[in-house]
Amino acid sequence: MKLEISCTRAQADHKQINRCKNVLNASAASFSKMSQILALAGNEVRLKILFLLDMEKELCPCDIADILEMSVPAISQHLRKIKDAGIIESRREGQTLYYSIVKNEKNILDNIFDSIEIIKKTA
Repeated sequence: MKLEISCTRAQADHKQINRCKNVLNASAASFSKMSQILALAGNEVRLKILFLLDMEKELCPCDIADILEMSVPAISQHLRKIKDAGIIESRREGQTLYYSIVKNEKNILDNIFDSIEIIKKTA
């Protein structure tokens, strides 16, 4: 069954159309960044990694691997993708890399993690 959507209007509201276009154009960078974050967070493992980094502020790949019961190489691949997107950063302490969320990205992620607050309360 083919669903056909049609639209009929007597007159276009050009002020509304232009206002919406202007808002979208002015917010293009924000939409791009949000889309990138949501695409990465759409993977359950990466969402969990981001959640853990938000909760603990900083973790090394070995800790994340132990928590998620995965191999360090698998975690490292996820961390690389998230880091390449500019959502997390790393610092080295001796031989160990520690990852944390970039401060500018924390606000966007906090809005996502607000829906997981039940888990935070029980932890």
